[in-house]
Amino acid sequence: MSEAEKTELAIIGGGPAGYVAAIRAAQLGMRVTIVEMRSTLGGTCLNVGCIPSKALLNSSEKYAELASGGLADLGISAGKPKLDLAAMMANKDKVVAGLTDGIKLLMRKNKITHIEGKAEITAPGAITITATSGDQQQLLAERILIATGSAVQTLKDVPIDEERIVSSTGALTLAKVPKRMIVIGGGYIGLEMATVWRRLGAEVEVVEYLPRILPGMDAELASKFKTIMEKQGIVFRLNAAVKSAKANKSGVVLNIVPSNGGDTEKLTADIVLVAVGRRPYMDGLGLEQLGVELDERGRINVDEDFETSVSGIFAVGDVIAGPMLAHKAEEDGIAAVEIMAGHSGHVDYDLVPGIVYTDPEIATLGKTEEQLKDAEISYNKGVFPFMANSRARATGHHEGFVKILADAKTDRVLGVHIIGHDAGTLIHECSTAMAFGASSEDIARTCHGHPTLNEAVKEAALAVDGRAIHI
Repeated sequence: MSEAEKTELAIIGGGPAGYVAAIRAAQLGMRVTIVEMRSTLGGTCLNVGCIPSKALLNSSEKYAELASGGLADLGISAGKPKLDLAAMMANKDKVVAGLTDGIKLLMRKNKITHIEGKAEITAPGAITITATSGDQQQLLAERILIATGSAVQTLKDVPIDEERIVSSTGALTLAKVPKRMIVIGGGYIGLEMATVWRRLGAEVEVVEYLPRILPGMDAELASKFKTIMEKQGIVFRLNAAVKSAKANKSGVVLNIVPSNGGDTEKLTADIVLVAVGRRPYMDGLGLEQLGVELDERGRINVDEDFETSVSGIFAVGDVIAGPMLAHKAEEDGIAAVEIMAGHSGHVDYDLVPGIVYTDPEIATLGKTEEQLKDAEISYNKGVFPFMANSRARATGHHEGFVKILADAKTDRVLGVHIIGHDAGTLIHECSTAMAFGASSEDIARTCHGHPTLNEAVKEAALAVDGRAIHI
């Protein structure tokens, strides 16, 4: 084992939380070392998650638009398109490679030391790093920041082999379009992948344990989205539990039972995607031996400074409480290192947007109607459909609506829920407004350019007070 290296801040994990925290810490004058077990930085998000999935969503959307003849009404005829899946996958890989190379350059630019290998914290301030070759080295640090992200949640008796029964990672690398795909799980990841492969020609059925899809999102939004997805050819089987799945040479056989009990039913598919969520990834870190406290869901407990129960060890991102989203992880990382440097840092988890990048997109922020009712908070609601928005009509993207929920007494905006084209971009106007404690009247009184999709946000704000103009 080589002589121990020393650093001021050691960050374990090179995903959105880790590499962003490393850059900010370097900007603040810290000497930083980042340890990542993958050969590339960027974590799950960049390598096998957010970015490759969005590349395939974009490509498949263009293919589906051509294949469905959707451009004919615009006077554009291109004949029957031919799918080259290998080229589509190559484009996805090119996008990922370009971005991972970019992060590598950012590490060099900010003079951050990058070590490839698996990290184990052997004592406060001490890390053993094991390379793929088996060689080990020691790293001593004044502070350690855990940013190891999350891993795929598995199901008992549904063994993932990444060939027939796949995780989201395997679903991003299929060599051919399956004739029939079953997606287990009706959350963000499952629905995005279901959309990709349905557009490319697969028969897709989503099996969800709960009586609804997108648990945790506004129920009205989820219901509307389900209807739109059904029009696109995706079949939903709700209140259904997968008891087992077994792969063979020709496909996969699943045993399904009603969630509340009943007879077993067999389903078959070429490919089964397991998308039932993610779990904090802390394998091999040595936290149990160190005495790092976890919560009831297996996440690392941290205080307001992101410090764990062991002094000098901090944690951010998917391994702590809060939404398991890349942008939340980035905010955690920045806040943690700013606090270490003596600055103020805080993340408002009520203002972390949730986005599903399908067509139409879904974007949600703040409280849902169900949460407000459960908390017995009186609210007013304004809803405006994109069918009444001139830009949406002109571009053919008129499905969906904007919904704004505001406190009945103060008019402060408590939640915004959008289903429609580019919803993931539109929601950030509301993020800014809510961060400054805006009322629906504030949004309604703000001049919005015409014709834009954002006018639907303004109209929904007007509708809170019953004075929308265009409906």
